[in-house]
Amino acid sequence: MTERVALVTGGGSGIGREISIGLAKAGRKVAVADLNLEGASETVSLISEAEGSAIAVHMDVAATDAVQDGILQILDELGSIEILVNCAGWDELMPFLSTDEPFWDQVLEINYKGVLRTVHACLPSMVENGWGRIVNIGSDAGRVGSSFEAVYSGAKGGVIGFTKTIAREVARSGVTANVVCPGPTDTALLDGIVAASDDGDKIIGAMARAVPMKRVGTPKEVASAVIYFSSEEASFVTGQTLSVSGGLTMS
Repeated sequence: MTERVALVTGGGSGIGREISIGLAKAGRKVAVADLNLEGASETVSLISEAEGSAIAVHMDVAATDAVQDGILQILDELGSIEILVNCAGWDELMPFLSTDEPFWDQVLEINYKGVLRTVHACLPSMVENGWGRIVNIGSDAGRVGSSFEAVYSGAKGGVIGFTKTIAREVARSGVTANVVCPGPTDTALLDGIVAASDDGDKIIGAMARAVPMKRVGTPKEVASAVIYFSSEEASFVTGQTLSVSGGLTMS
């Protein structure tokens, strides 16, 4: 792989961290963006220890100004963004009837509009340069639904539809857009969601039993799919949705 510039949102932990590390190992210069700058800096340290190239960027994908400021920093320190991976996300498990409009807004601002903001900011230069890779992290919840995640499922379903449309619009511009949908994955986000629930252990057990492989996934397993979609070799693959879920979703 060539030394292209990659932006990974939510790169300070979990799946985003493994994606950042994997892209750096593949020779990319990585901007690790996260609301938690300390976490992003830890990811950068891991990359630097492996002799990769990365910078930490403070970015709140729920705020347009913060996204624009972060991208300006990347342009100044690394150059034009050629690979965009949207991994930033947030949710809490609760029945839909227990949610309210402020909760809806927060879920949509981070999980859906956050993707719109970064793609809107990064896509023009990709089209102009005739090369780009967009990989949005969806969720199997957005493909088949998920109990206690109604708003999140809707947001992730929106990400899938949005990505397919972008893939069509820029198909002749050398830019691809694809979605990777993790199933239940062992991350701090999942731990936090479960910890906030009264039946956390039962939820984890139910998640694992629902997967044909009878376990939850690892961040590195999800990252491997992102690395492929980000590669030169994936130039004829666009508008696709790939579940990395141990067979939970098959299509």
